[in-house]
Amino acid sequence: MFAGLRPRLFGIAYQMLGGVAEAEDVVQEAWVNWQTADRAAVRDPAAFLVTVTTQLAINVIRSARRRREKYVGPWLPEPVDTGGGPEAGAERMADVELAVLLLMERLSPPERAAYVLRESFDYPYGDIAAILRVSEANARQLVSRARRRAAAERRNPVSRAAHRRLLEAFLAAARTGDLGALEELLAEDAVSYADSGGAVRGASRIPLAGRERIAKVVTAFAPRFWPGTSISWVEANGRPAVLVSRDGAPYALIAITASDEGIDQVLWVLNPAKLGGF
Repeated sequence: MFAGLRPRLFGIAYQMLGGVAEAEDVVQEAWVNWQTADRAAVRDPAAFLVTVTTQLAINVIRSARRRREKYVGPWLPEPVDTGGGPEAGAERMADVELAVLLLMERLSPPERAAYVLRESFDYPYGDIAAILRVSEANARQLVSRARRRAAAERRNPVSRAAHRRLLEAFLAAARTGDLGALEELLAEDAVSYADSGGAVRGASRIPLAGRERIAKVVTAFAPRFWPGTSISWVEANGRPAVLVSRDGAPYALIAITASDEGIDQVLWVLNPAKLGGF
């Protein structure tokens, strides 16, 4: 029973939290709750487990926000390797794209839970209301607010093929330090996030905004970043990404979001603790 539901429980927790270890801990705690529950009093085991998982994830979000205040530099979701299938527990890969998970950080815990349950797993509003212990009208409002905020902050993404072409071009320009090519690829209001958790010297500890500034920093950083590295193409959270390795070990994962205006975001996952899945 629990094993069959585990992918869904992990998917809910991962999409709400953006971290694999945190999601695994939530699922493990949900399993403990299931083992100690009065089974005779549980009319719907699946609803019970989804409710427990969601409430546990909300509690983790609230405590994680305090921890994130002490995080060194920008925080990015932990990527997962989806090259072999939906290991992120998602029914639609678009729901676990790094850009979507990053947007989750801007939602309140109840909004985040309602959005994931509705958009990713198609739960009826009545079920969402029961899981979150709110009225059905409030559940609808939570989903509506989350949708509006997500729509306001994200442009329509390009196709998978165009996404890969843009990332290939960005990679080539970044490795050669081609300032002009980088500026042409980036949207005017592009943002670059480098999540090193303080583990990589030289990584920017603030997001970089604007095509010119990003291009200049990437160009200046090239002589120190690329020598001695090898690259391989992977699928991270349902989108093409580049894994950079040094001395046979993962060193960085580079992902982008892109629209018709060019590359909107460059996501550099440099924190070694977030690269274990690759």
